[in-house]
Amino acid sequence: MNPSLFAMLAVILGGAAASLQAPTNARLTTAVGSPVNAALISFAVGTVALGVVALAMQARPDVAATRALPWYIWIGGLYGAAFVVAATWGVPRLGVATTIILMVAGQLLLSLILDHIGFLGMPKQPISLGRVAGVGLVIAGVLMVRKF
Repeated sequence: MNPSLFAMLAVILGGAAASLQAPTNARLTTAVGSPVNAALISFAVGTVALGVVALAMQARPDVAATRALPWYIWIGGLYGAAFVVAATWGVPRLGVATTIILMVAGQLLLSLILDHIGFLGMPKQPISLGRVAGVGLVIAGVLMVRKF
């Protein structure tokens, strides 16, 4: 299989999983009393699952390389926590589709800037009219999903 096609399919499946995660965690919120508690349980289950996969794959981190990283590389999990809590809180108030589309719109808006500046050494991709129009269409989609 073409590596780019495989990557695209993997990302689509990851996005689909996020769409499942939001209502699942929203339902969990009612049982545990808060979106933060639901997110905590979600991350605990995910941590165990990743540990099992890492063991099965015999994946071992390069400890010396990880110690050499700057502090801000270690806070990626905070972004994931914010995403999960926001989705867990948003779904009962906005619905699954509106919550996920708004999250994607937020991701796209910031990703345009991050691509433009080459954030953390990523390849630079300048902001263009076509890219801005694409994000605009997603935002228009939010309005259509919300209003119709």
